[in-house]
Amino acid sequence: MTLRSDAAALLDDLVALRRDLHKIPEIGLHLPRTQDRVLAALDGLPLEITLGKNLSSITAVLRGTRPGGTVLLRGDMDALSVTEASGEEFSSTLDGAMHACGHDLHTAGLVGAARLLAARKEDLPGDVVFMFQPGEEGWDGAGRMIDEGVLTASGKPVDAAYGLHVSAASYAKGHFVARPGTLMAASGALEVRVKGDGGHGSSPHDARDPIPAACEMVTALQTMVTRTFDVFDPVVITVGSFHAGTRRNIIPDDAVFEATLRSFSPEVAARVGERAVQVCRGIAQAHGLDIDVTYEPEYPATVNDAGAYDFVAATIRDVFGEERFTEMADPITGSEDFSRVLERVPGAYLFLGACPTDPATAPDNHSPRARFDDSVLGDGAALLAELAVRRLGLLAG
Repeated sequence: MTLRSDAAALLDDLVALRRDLHKIPEIGLHLPRTQDRVLAALDGLPLEITLGKNLSSITAVLRGTRPGGTVLLRGDMDALSVTEASGEEFSSTLDGAMHACGHDLHTAGLVGAARLLAARKEDLPGDVVFMFQPGEEGWDGAGRMIDEGVLTASGKPVDAAYGLHVSAASYAKGHFVARPGTLMAASGALEVRVKGDGGHGSSPHDARDPIPAACEMVTALQTMVTRTFDVFDPVVITVGSFHAGTRRNIIPDDAVFEATLRSFSPEVAARVGERAVQVCRGIAQAHGLDIDVTYEPEYPATVNDAGAYDFVAATIRDVFGEERFTEMADPITGSEDFSRVLERVPGAYLFLGACPTDPATAPDNHSPRARFDDSVLGDGAALLAELAVRRLGLLAG
């Protein structure tokens, strides 16, 4: 039996697990109910399991019967602060929390890969580390798991690492997509508080109004992008939160906004935050206002090792057919903390279409209306397992 056919036999169980997880979404680094369900799904498998000390992570090591290398497979487990409006019969039971990014599929798919590989334990020349990770959505769960030793969990350094991410739109159901080199952007967070002196809206000359200055900063940041950075090494700045005042005729004491900054090269990632801070401080000074402004780098760019990409692409074409794989022309501006792993280990990350309708019109990941076709779980699990088997074989020589 092939891994793909064995995965098809597991599909009903994986779908049931995914839908169970979808009903109980948890946010951040501490996911006790999710952790319990994953442990139950792994129960009985020949795995060495370690739980996170400071987060609800699960590291499970499968040891082959022959010596060899180590391959890491990753699935993230956390949800988003979104109130679900998908209409699914298994929708979230919690207001304000939803698996709107498909991490429930990632988790169930990794469980499937663990089951497939555990059944082939006797044939494995080396070890597989299963990285069940919380806190991908802005909490740097991957970095925290690295700090707690996931990359040496088998007793030796990981030789190769792979992960995949489902897409609710953009790609047809069951289609795999990736590219060599930079796949996803680096990210950082800009937080700004412009501080003035409040007063009556009819007499702005008697106050120090922070709102016009904050608005000027928002537009100046966009100009900064086009006048400071090379158009062929792009930068994206989006102000996603802006708050000031309580009523139309009251000048507030301060105005607050937050922005996400995205870039693709290490050189630009190192410069963009510093330059954004300078712009905001300069405008505040020109208006005679005080300012608190900070920039915090979040995740580095997600970069696929060229050789690992070729290996993944060849495996997909061999197992699923040429028509099931496309090389992306350009990277995307989303970011991903699996980049922490790929900074340290040769590996690759890819996307799997899970759109149940027309990808051109379907709500995308992070939408409260996002829906995912969980019939792709079998192929996702099979691919992860296949990558581990083939890579361990190559490492064994």
